Amino acid sequence: MIPVLLIGRGGSRGVPKKNIMPIMGRPLMTYPIMAARNSKHVGEIFLSTDCDEIKEIGRLHSVSIIDRPAELCSDSALVEDVVVHGYNEICRELGSIDMFVLLFCNTATITPGLIDKGIEALRSDASIDSAVSVSLFNEYSPVRAKRISNEGFILPYIDVNSIDGASCDRDTAEPCYFCDCSIWILRYSCMEIENGILPFRWMGKKSVPLYQKGGLDIDYDYGIALTEHWLKNNSFSVEETPYE
Repeated sequence: MIPVLLIGRGGSRGVPKKNIMPIMGRPLMTYPIMAARNSKHVGEIFLSTDCDEIKEIGRLHSVSIIDRPAELCSDSALVEDVVVHGYNEICRELGSIDMFVLLFCNTATITPGLIDKGIEALRSDASIDSAVSVSLFNEYSPVRAKRISNEGFILPYIDVNSIDGASCDRDTAEPCYFCDCSIWILRYSCMEIENGILPFRWMGKKSVPLYQKGGLDIDYDYGIALTEHWLKNNSFSVEETPYE
């Protein structure tokens, strides 16, 4: 069975206490736990955190706690360092592992089927470093991205002329997918972070997409409504979940 590393700290700049805030009647962090529990291939779930409230919710769901060191709990700490630390703690507990599932406490847009699909992709092809959930967001394509010059003028963020099919129609250029921070299935070799590709170096170099619609992690208030919309579209309500 494949272990899970679930990460979430107590501090938050955008949405205070977002990892434990109620979303449709449940703490946000319970959604990735429920998805992992209902996967065909997932085994033990490990929770890396510094927060006593997060730890308590984790214990209620029978997850194993990893005490995250203080240097990995500040606003300046990099997620990649948290992931490597968590991976090493899992290996200390379980021994060597071929792959693991990385989930975030502030992400509810997760299905067990997508977790299973990613695990099966890595099992079927040893050359793949990772399988990662992506969502289509053409409205945020590099074609539309801008930067502000030192003089205060709006300029293209990149050379738009270099993109085939670029126009004012957001769907004319090549489809623009974003890693939506819902699911990451990672080979152990990905923990050689220096070999990965920015910005998510823990993905390694060869990743396959796990397609879904509207995936996101909550970093700002508007993400709450988007997450609730996704949950309703995926058969969640205050009273019920799609799981038995």
